[in-house]
Amino acid sequence: MPFSAQPPASGERYALSASLDNARHLSSLLRAVHFQDHATCLATASGLRVTVEDAKCIQANAFIQAEIFQEFSVQEESVMFRISLSVLLDCLTIFGTSSLPGTSTALRMCYQGYGYPLMLFLEEGGVVTVCKINTQEPDELLDFDFCSTKVVNKIILQSEGLREAFAELDMTSEVLQITMSPDKPYFRLSTFGNAGSAHLDYPRDSDLMEAFHCSQTQTNRYKISLLKPSTKALALSCKVSIRTDAQGFLSLQYMIRNEDGQICFVEYYCCPDENITEAEL
Repeated sequence: MPFSAQPPASGERYALSASLDNARHLSSLLRAVHFQDHATCLATASGLRVTVEDAKCIQANAFIQAEIFQEFSVQEESVMFRISLSVLLDCLTIFGTSSLPGTSTALRMCYQGYGYPLMLFLEEGGVVTVCKINTQEPDELLDFDFCSTKVVNKIILQSEGLREAFAELDMTSEVLQITMSPDKPYFRLSTFGNAGSAHLDYPRDSDLMEAFHCSQTQTNRYKISLLKPSTKALALSCKVSIRTDAQGFLSLQYMIRNEDGQICFVEYYCCPDENITEAEL
């Protein structure tokens, strides 16, 4: 019987309960933000957001909309907890990462509330495994205050364009320099590695360019070590939105289509490198 059809045991009230016919939809998104061991989960009526941060400089958010789940119920306005992302991924892939054709791992996820573990019920081929993962007090998350009204420049690219760029540019460089401008070079990626400087330009009428909204010329540098984790999401995505605000904070929003054609998003926020001066530009 599908997990979604199984009612909770009598007397049990879950702050969060959700079920998925295919746990891979969740595990692949979580792997895209798995660059630190722990994550903060926030569940609201609209879905689940899983946030990972590092060094107060980068934040990744995986958004799994409620519609992706076969069942998704949140009994409070919001439910929030911290969890080991490494353990969660190990549990979600307990039957292996590559199922036989036509088979998938069904998932039911339950959380009773503060202080309780996250319960996972995983079923594949009639075999059910139950996992209990301890939860922790959530940390206060960084607020990049990145709203659409503060966006200065925005470009939407087909992801293959950015994948090619990361393959061609010199990743021995400590920084990736991004130039966005209403005039030439429009969109330029630059590195400064052991082999010298390298530049990759995208004209605004490029076949890879889906949207181009640049109101002023901006050149900012970002530590490649901070951007590298986002390549996991890039590999899964079909489109990427690249946005900057007036302070040079960077938003990379990846649109990911799962095996069933459903759309999810992974977003990375990154601080600009503060070691740059105007003279260097």
